[in-house]
Amino acid sequence: MRRRGKRGGLAQAIGRSRGGRTTKVHAVVDGLGRPIALLITPGQLGDLRAAIALIGPLPAADLCLADCAYDSHGFRSFLASRGTRAVVPNNRTRKHPYPFDRQAYRRRNLVERMFSRLKDFRRIATRYDKLAVTFDAAVCLAATVTWWL
Repeated sequence: MRRRGKRGGLAQAIGRSRGGRTTKVHAVVDGLGRPIALLITPGQLGDLRAAIALIGPLPAADLCLADCAYDSHGFRSFLASRGTRAVVPNNRTRKHPYPFDRQAYRRRNLVERMFSRLKDFRRIATRYDKLAVTFDAAVCLAATVTWWL
């Protein structure tokens, strides 16, 4: 007998993790910390899957600041092919570390502050919406409001 999860969970961007049912919001921000691209995925999916889909359609930037979840050779080569310098801390398990600019990495707090502003909206922080389309609309609406704050 084969066990299945609830049908439609992946389609609604609801995933399972150790903490329960979760959803991730991936974002790209500009130099002022304003959101310019958002993507919603189930919580158990890795960050790298969403990164290339999120960054690909955008124009190339000088820097890409990301946390160590984005540390992969494929992602770094994708950024290098676009002429973007990756400022990503090395994963502890990496055998051959890449050079890392700590001074530039300090600007990554802009992303964390943007997420903090998004989570000021209770609807975003707790995800009351069942449908991914409705939750995505709520996140986009909150991001639009935070753009002007």
